[in-house]
Amino acid sequence: MSKLTLGSYPHMLGFEQLERLLERSAKSGNEGYPPYNIEQTSDFSYRITLAVAGFAEEDLSITIEDRQLVIRGRQGEDSDGRVFLHRGIAARQFQRMFVLADGVEVGEAIMENGLLHVDLTRSKPETVVQTINIRKGE
Repeated sequence: MSKLTLGSYPHMLGFEQLERLLERSAKSGNEGYPPYNIEQTSDFSYRITLAVAGFAEEDLSITIEDRQLVIRGRQGEDSDGRVFLHRGIAARQFQRMFVLADGVEVGEAIMENGLLHVDLTRSKPETVVQTINIRKGE
Protein backbone atom coordinates (compact mmCIF):
# COMPACT_ATOMS: atom_id res chain seq x y z
CA MET A 1 0.00 0.00 0.00
CA SER A 2 1.38 3.41 -0.93
CA LYS A 3 1.84 6.28 1.52
CA LEU A 4 -0.92 8.87 1.33
CA THR A 5 0.48 12.39 1.00
CA LEU A 6 -1.00 15.83 0.51
CA GLY A 7 0.47 15.69 -3.01
CA SER A 8 -2.04 12.91 -3.71
CA TYR A 9 -4.78 15.55 -3.81
CA PRO A 10 -4.43 17.61 -7.00
CA HIS A 11 -6.61 20.47 -5.71
CA MET A 12 -4.39 21.09 -2.65
CA LEU A 13 -1.48 23.12 -3.97
CA GLY A 14 1.48 24.36 -1.95
CA PHE A 15 0.91 22.24 1.17
CA GLU A 16 4.29 20.51 1.00
CA GLN A 17 5.53 22.62 3.95
CA LEU A 18 2.57 21.45 6.06
CA GLU A 19 3.42 17.85 5.27
CA ARG A 20 7.04 18.41 6.36
CA LEU A 21 5.83 20.04 9.59
CA LEU A 22 3.63 17.05 10.36
CA GLU A 23 6.51 14.63 9.76
CA ARG A 24 8.86 16.71 11.91
CA SER A 25 6.27 16.88 14.68
CA ALA A 26 5.85 13.10 14.63
CA LYS A 27 9.63 12.63 14.89
CA SER A 28 10.00 15.04 17.83
CA GLY A 29 9.43 12.17 20.23
CA ASN A 30 6.86 11.24 22.80
CA GLU A 31 9.07 11.34 25.86
CA GLY A 32 7.19 12.06 29.04
CA TYR A 33 9.57 14.45 30.78
CA PRO A 34 8.81 17.07 31.76
CA PRO A 35 5.04 16.84 31.82
CA TYR A 36 3.22 19.76 30.23
CA ASN A 37 -0.20 21.27 29.59
CA ILE A 38 -1.42 23.26 26.61
CA GLU A 39 -4.44 25.44 27.23
CA GLN A 40 -6.37 27.86 25.07
CA THR A 41 -6.64 31.09 27.04
CA SER A 42 -8.74 32.99 24.46
CA ASP A 43 -9.81 32.66 20.83
CA PHE A 44 -6.35 33.75 19.71
CA SER A 45 -4.00 32.83 22.56
CA TYR A 46 -2.53 29.73 24.16
CA ARG A 47 -0.37 28.88 27.15
CA ILE A 48 2.10 26.02 27.40
CA THR A 49 2.93 25.07 30.99
CA LEU A 50 5.84 22.76 31.81
CA ALA A 51 6.47 21.24 35.25
CA VAL A 52 10.13 22.15 35.79
CA ALA A 53 10.53 21.79 39.55
CA GLY A 54 14.19 21.93 40.53
CA PHE A 55 15.21 24.04 37.54
CA ALA A 56 16.24 27.67 37.99
CA GLU A 57 15.59 30.27 35.31
CA GLU A 58 19.26 30.13 34.26
CA ASP A 59 18.94 26.34 33.73
CA LEU A 60 16.26 26.87 31.07
CA SER A 61 16.39 28.22 27.52
CA ILE A 62 13.59 29.02 25.12
CA THR A 63 14.35 29.45 21.41
CA ILE A 64 12.48 29.50 18.13
CA GLU A 65 14.18 27.41 15.46
CA ASP A 66 12.61 27.06 12.04
CA ARG A 67 9.02 27.61 13.27
CA GLN A 68 9.56 25.33 16.25
CA LEU A 69 9.42 26.47 19.86
CA VAL A 70 12.25 24.64 21.61
CA ILE A 71 12.41 24.58 25.41
CA ARG A 72 15.55 23.09 26.95
CA GLY A 73 16.52 22.43 30.52
CA ARG A 74 19.93 21.48 31.84
CA GLN A 75 20.75 21.15 35.53
CA GLY A 76 24.32 21.09 36.68
CA GLU A 77 25.62 18.52 39.13
CA ASP A 78 25.58 20.17 42.54
CA SER A 79 26.61 17.30 44.78
CA ASP A 80 29.37 19.43 46.42
CA GLY A 81 30.69 16.49 48.41
CA ARG A 82 27.24 15.45 49.62
CA VAL A 83 26.67 11.76 50.21
CA PHE A 84 23.25 10.55 49.07
CA LEU A 85 21.80 7.51 50.79
CA HIS A 86 19.05 7.59 48.16
CA ARG A 87 18.90 9.79 45.09
CA GLY A 88 15.41 9.80 43.65
CA ILE A 89 15.55 13.33 42.29
CA ALA A 90 17.80 13.15 39.28
CA ALA A 91 19.48 16.15 37.73
CA ARG A 92 18.33 15.49 34.21
CA GLN A 93 18.15 17.49 31.06
CA PHE A 94 15.28 17.77 28.62
CA GLN A 95 14.22 19.22 25.31
CA ARG A 96 10.61 19.84 24.34
CA MET A 97 9.64 20.99 20.87
CA PHE A 98 6.37 22.46 19.67
CA VAL A 99 5.73 23.18 15.97
CA LEU A 100 4.25 26.65 15.50
CA ALA A 101 1.79 27.49 12.75
CA ASP A 102 2.29 30.60 10.64
CA GLY A 103 0.96 33.59 12.54
CA VAL A 104 1.65 32.14 16.00
CA GLU A 105 4.03 34.32 17.98
CA VAL A 106 5.73 33.55 21.28
CA GLY A 107 5.03 36.11 23.98
CA GLU A 108 6.44 36.10 27.47
CA ALA A 109 7.69 33.25 29.62
CA ILE A 110 6.99 33.21 33.35
CA MET A 111 8.47 30.92 36.01
CA GLU A 112 6.13 30.40 38.96
CA ASN A 113 6.11 27.73 41.69
CA GLY A 114 8.10 25.22 39.65
CA LEU A 115 6.00 25.78 36.54
CA LEU A 116 7.23 27.44 33.37
CA HIS A 117 4.44 29.25 31.49
CA VAL A 118 5.01 30.25 27.85
CA ASP A 119 2.31 32.43 26.30
CA LEU A 120 1.54 32.28 22.57
CA THR A 121 -0.70 34.47 20.44
CA ARG A 122 -2.14 33.78 17.03
CA SER A 123 -2.87 36.70 14.74
CA LYS A 124 -6.43 36.99 13.56
CA PRO A 125 -6.66 35.68 9.99
CA GLU A 126 -7.64 38.20 7.36
CA THR A 127 -10.20 37.40 4.72
CA VAL A 128 -8.61 38.16 1.38
CA VAL A 129 -10.53 38.42 -1.87
CA GLN A 130 -8.46 39.00 -4.96
CA THR A 131 -9.67 39.41 -8.52
CA ILE A 132 -7.41 38.07 -11.25
CA ASN A 133 -7.65 39.86 -14.59
CA ILE A 134 -7.86 37.66 -17.66
CA ARG A 135 -5.97 38.91 -20.67
CA LYS A 136 -6.46 37.82 -24.21
CA GLY A 137 -3.82 35.43 -25.53
CA GLU A 138 -2.06 36.12 -28.79
